[in-house]
Amino acid sequence: MKKLIIATIVTAAAIGSAQAQNTPGTAYVGASAVTAKNTTVDAHKADGKLFGGYNVTDKLGVEAGWTNHHETDFVRNGVRGSTEGYGTYVAAKYTMPVNEKVSAYGKLGVSHNERKLSTNLGSAKDTDTSGYGGLGVEYKLNQNTALVAEYERYGKTKDYGARANVWSAGLKYGF
Repeated sequence: MKKLIIATIVTAAAIGSAQAQNTPGTAYVGASAVTAKNTTVDAHKADGKLFGGYNVTDKLGVEAGWTNHHETDFVRNGVRGSTEGYGTYVAAKYTMPVNEKVSAYGKLGVSHNERKLSTNLGSAKDTDTSGYGGLGVEYKLNQNTALVAEYERYGKTKDYGARANVWSAGLKYGF
């Protein structure tokens, strides 16, 4: 699945050049710092996200992304272990300009997620393919670059590891 997301981002990057971020027929790529509560250790942890997309019209586009939930070690009631995982998505994206520099957007699609739990007592793995949704805001720094901040929901609630609710902030580059 990681290869599919990377191929999608590379394809979006190779589509062509653009003069503005939401101009029809333009592509973009980006990276964000994400945080999600890890239910096993009851704490938030910063991780990374890569994404890319294509603007079909000035308001409608498609986006794909991959969020990595790095390994988190824990000790709980004498049990030592770690959790890790990832979330991927493909979604339709609708953007509404607020003013010349600020836009709000919503995303709706499908996600595939995996969480792994490894302990000195054994291991478990939870995968699911289900709905994906996101709401965000974008602030254009210049013609090609923007800051983005969003809330995303990657499928079902997990029994261990990173939760399905993710907050992120990052940088997007259109071309």
